[in-house]
Amino acid sequence: MDYFFIGEGELVTAFRFVGINGIAVYNAEDALAAFKRITVGWHETAGTVLPQDTYGTGTCHVLIITEEVADWLGNTLVEWQLSDNYPLIVEIPGLLGRHPGRKTLVDSIREAIGVHV
Repeated sequence: MDYFFIGEGELVTAFRFVGINGIAVYNAEDALAAFKRITVGWHETAGTVLPQDTYGTGTCHVLIITEEVADWLGNTLVEWQLSDNYPLIVEIPGLLGRHPGRKTLVDSIREAIGVHV
């Protein structure tokens, strides 16, 4: 299974150390362009349409993004997650840690099953 990462430049470097390629993004516009590059498979650059494999993302099955990138993507991300397509999306905390008010996976599971161990 192939992975790809979208987030801060420092985290892109860290993920490359473990063999996962990525794209550094710094604002909502960059995040949306990178997300479309991975999910749709095409990206326009200076009037030229390049295939997805040009970026090394042709076989991405799991897309790892930071919570900040998820916030930037907003409804686009929600629509993708509901579409039942690959890549699957995994959100992780960014360099500054977990966003306030976000539930952890464990908290979500506890809420769903109603058991607190």
